[in-house]
Amino acid sequence: MNSDMDPNDDVPDPSPRIFDRYASSSDDDSQSPYPSLHSTNRRLDYMIQFLDRNLQPQQPSRHKSSLPEFVAKGGGQGIFTLPDRKPLHPNRPPHLEVRPHPLRESQFGRFLKTIICTDRQLWAGSESGAVRVWELKDLYEEGEEEEATPFKESSAILSNGNGNGNGKGNGNTNAAVISMVGDEGNGVVWSGHRDGKIRGWKIDCESGGFKEGWCWQAHRGAVLSMVFSCYGDLWSGSEGGNIRIWPWEDIQNALSLTVEERHKASLLMGRSFIDLRSQVAVNGFSSILSSDIKCLLSDNIRAKVWSSGYLSFALWDARTRELLKVFNIDGQIENKADLSLVPDFAMEDEIKMKIVASSKKEKNQSSFGFFQQSRNVIMGAADAVRRVAAKGGFLDDSRRIEALTITIDGMIWVGCANGLLIQWDGNGNRIQDIQPHPSAVLCLCSFGSKIWAGYASGIVHALDLDGNKVGEWVAHSSSVLRMAIGAGNIYTLAKHGGIRGWSITSPGTLDSILYSELTAKGFLYTRIENLTILTGTWNVGQGRASKNSLESWLRSSVSDVGIIVIGLQEVEMGAGFLAMSAVRESVGCDGSAIGQWWLDMIDDTLHDMMERNSQDVMRKQSHQCRRFQRVGSRQLAGMLIAVWVKDNLKPYVGDIDAAAVPCGFGRAIGNKGAVGLKLRVYDRIFCFVNCHFAAHLEAVGRRNADFDHVYRTMSFSRPSNLFNGGAGMVLYPLLCCTLACSIYLFWHVYRSSLPLVLSIAAGASSAVQMVRGANAMGTQSVEGMPELSEADMVVFLGDFNYRLDDVSYDEARDFISQRCFDWLRERDQLRAEMGAGNVFQGMREAVITFAPTYKFDKHVTGLSGYDSGEKKCIPAWCDRILYRDSRRTLGSECSLECPVVSSVSQYESCMDVTDSDHKPVICIFSVEIAHIDESVRRQEFEDIVRSNEEVRSKLQELCKIPETVVSTNNILLQNQDTTILRITNKCTESAALFEIVCQGESTIKGDGQTSYHHPRGSFGLPRWLQVTPAGGIIEPDHVAEVSIHLEAFHTREEFVNGFPQNWSCEDDRDKEAILVVKVHGRYSMERKNHRIRVRHCCSAKKIDPKPRDSVQVQGNLLHRSDYQRLSVSYDVVNHLRNLQSP
Repeated sequence: MNSDMDPNDDVPDPSPRIFDRYASSSDDDSQSPYPSLHSTNRRLDYMIQFLDRNLQPQQPSRHKSSLPEFVAKGGGQGIFTLPDRKPLHPNRPPHLEVRPHPLRESQFGRFLKTIICTDRQLWAGSESGAVRVWELKDLYEEGEEEEATPFKESSAILSNGNGNGNGKGNGNTNAAVISMVGDEGNGVVWSGHRDGKIRGWKIDCESGGFKEGWCWQAHRGAVLSMVFSCYGDLWSGSEGGNIRIWPWEDIQNALSLTVEERHKASLLMGRSFIDLRSQVAVNGFSSILSSDIKCLLSDNIRAKVWSSGYLSFALWDARTRELLKVFNIDGQIENKADLSLVPDFAMEDEIKMKIVASSKKEKNQSSFGFFQQSRNVIMGAADAVRRVAAKGGFLDDSRRIEALTITIDGMIWVGCANGLLIQWDGNGNRIQDIQPHPSAVLCLCSFGSKIWAGYASGIVHALDLDGNKVGEWVAHSSSVLRMAIGAGNIYTLAKHGGIRGWSITSPGTLDSILYSELTAKGFLYTRIENLTILTGTWNVGQGRASKNSLESWLRSSVSDVGIIVIGLQEVEMGAGFLAMSAVRESVGCDGSAIGQWWLDMIDDTLHDMMERNSQDVMRKQSHQCRRFQRVGSRQLAGMLIAVWVKDNLKPYVGDIDAAAVPCGFGRAIGNKGAVGLKLRVYDRIFCFVNCHFAAHLEAVGRRNADFDHVYRTMSFSRPSNLFNGGAGMVLYPLLCCTLACSIYLFWHVYRSSLPLVLSIAAGASSAVQMVRGANAMGTQSVEGMPELSEADMVVFLGDFNYRLDDVSYDEARDFISQRCFDWLRERDQLRAEMGAGNVFQGMREAVITFAPTYKFDKHVTGLSGYDSGEKKCIPAWCDRILYRDSRRTLGSECSLECPVVSSVSQYESCMDVTDSDHKPVICIFSVEIAHIDESVRRQEFEDIVRSNEEVRSKLQELCKIPETVVSTNNILLQNQDTTILRITNKCTESAALFEIVCQGESTIKGDGQTSYHHPRGSFGLPRWLQVTPAGGIIEPDHVAEVSIHLEAFHTREEFVNGFPQNWSCEDDRDKEAILVVKVHGRYSMERKNHRIRVRHCCSAKKIDPKPRDSVQVQGNLLHRSDYQRLSVSYDVVNHLRNLQSP
């Protein structure tokens, strides 16, 4: 800052305000207000597409090749209600899609973990150790990444701690960014990493690239939290209660190093920290010694710092760094440690050594039988559960502290894992607690008169300062990990990596205007994709097929499809296999050697078929032929489902989740049931379910019940999710006990009857179904609808086992030989049950024109191959493929309201395949998918805000800054003086919100001039100055009084490895600080700034209390008499109202 600048000038805040690029007609000409040519062309394409589809006479060509269909009754109601799709979510405010939901498969090793906002930028840290930055002024622009806004990305961090030069690399997940904090004063963003390092980042204004010149080993464990105190010191928290502070003076020294000297920063910063734990260890505060410091919060209003463990808090003095108070989540104060609660690491090591020695000894005792070993495993796991529970490891897990925030009125709000929000005052006194939502609170944020809470369910709550809920919406389809405030928006980071921006005015009157305008323009950003999906089902009867059989089944049509879904039944059966499969399921393992053989065989078959097709294409000199990649599979006992995607479609297909629902013995054995895969295709949800239902002619009711059970309980997740998160880790010992017990009992009764074997395996499988059901609750909708009902398209395929009623074996053979299928279809159990609305409610099936697919003699070709054995099973259409799309009526066109419209172009069986007693079936779907082009919608959003006068006028009204004045602009302090600064809100309608920061500090030269004003970390105060309160709310027509106090602080301790070594000499030079009073309204991020010069006079010479008129003040020389002392009385208000704001 230039010292010649007039201190009485108001300084406009350079940070972008809400939609600030449209607030004035005199915007920077260098920035074009018009969208890019690329996005304009796309909008024209979508408009022409819309006109072709809606204005021309209806053309039946799209359905000309479609097969007639039979539609089941009972759809569209209850759990079979179709998901509500709109151009904009009806219960969600209009938002800015900063980063659309990326496909999970493209983010492995690169998921975003945290975000922060500076005045001009949005920063995000990833698990590769890299950081991304978005310019807030460019968030409406079109970026290079698919439909995302433009951003810059640093290099990923390799295992050696260096960047790899490629922002797209996976890097080293051990270097994942866990926490971030911005230093506005110096333009640096600091990131804390899992490897214990802290790194500093800065954008090079000339090249636009990153400057990562500062890095040091801060902790042995992960840097879980970071914050700048109101005095500019960097606080960081790590595992085991480790809190370290880097004084601003040491950070400043590191920042001042030249590029050639940057290597010294690591050595300098690695040793110059203050270890708070070592200072308080003698006081015996158990919470500080043992709890990970997940959250740090700076209370700038009162110059304090909050740190939180899992169930406790510590309150620190930001200036002296003294521990003021330790208290638990119930508000009870902790004075001294209960040593019984402190972990005895020596004892734990001794126990581990005994266990290891004991296990080695047991191996040498041949007389130690299997039963005793199994008992030891079970008892050991149970003892581990008991010991962890005794330490409170998961008895209090639901009350775990997850997030902290401070509001402008000085209240501290805490979010807990059980959804509880707790309000505290600045001294650590518990005020109230509320629970507006049962899901875990993962993040909190506040601005103006609002608080936002982000939940694990993906919901965001907006609350007022008293905790009353003023708004609620589903922000994301997954957990809201972090939130940040900037440029008039609150940005939310979802667990899947998507980032959205929500206006800080939401919910409000602007939402309805923007919602209606954006909805009306939906056709301009609607993109229609055409896709062909091949689905196939085959009960392989525990056999293995040849490659010729697979080629006959899939045929040459694979070259014309984009996605292939194959479902197999009876891949492997038998009592022993089913029992062990259930046990494997209980520990999260699925698949088998034979199942893998089938997957590899289909892989090879598809590869060979595409190779031959590629050669034909090359001969015809056509476009390059594509190949298929397997993207997901799931096996439960004998049922197997897998999905293959053509490589050109791979960038648009992902988020593969799997599910399994056993319907066999006790709803636990997988001889009957279903396996499913869920995937996202062009941002729409597709579910494919492979089923094998109860057999036998008379078991219609059981088959209907199997479907109902599958539809209601199928819950999709990644297999690794079983042991992720708190619930999985808690139940892991329980599952180990279950596995050990199952093996033990299975061995004992192996030669007993089959029902007993299956009952044992059922017990093991039931445990894991309970765990998976509990973990999947968060993925269901708020109304508790099944996951399948939330999909845009659902396909059921498999051996449903529905038979033919009232027909004999000979009658069926006769009608089949004559190909008279109409009469047989009327006796089809499935069609009758669908017509009655008892099963597959609302689903569709193409009219069957092929012969029944069951039961055949193996290796007998043609229709003569039906069962010739003693039983002579009546032929039946057991193997079927049904579907449901987004249509509510038969004639619905594809749109954002009806995003997936499908038709069947081919539905037939392959009679040439004789490897099983079932014939394989294929069904080919022609699918239209409507999705949103986010980059174009952002442009439409921009146009509405720029051109809609009603929106502009409401924004200007909401973002109005109340008029305020300050009592003085010059303050001189000496001998621990205290002065009152008064801030008057002259507005009679709106409250004014203020905060006080220090723009810089300088030393007074001998001639009375000041040097350059150096800003401290995050505009922190100098240590000799106390400002209380440094923020608050000024009601209309009221005055806020702020105490400005000089605190004697002439010396500074120097620390090495956390311990004080010496003291620097006394600094008796005069100093000057520039305080800035930042004033804004409840919704305005633009601030009106009042500058105040505060001079600290250390000299002992007497100062003339009155100015001499003949003496001219030169430069920025400040006399004590320039400060006018005012009474503390409220009578001064009338005088201040008549003053003009400086």
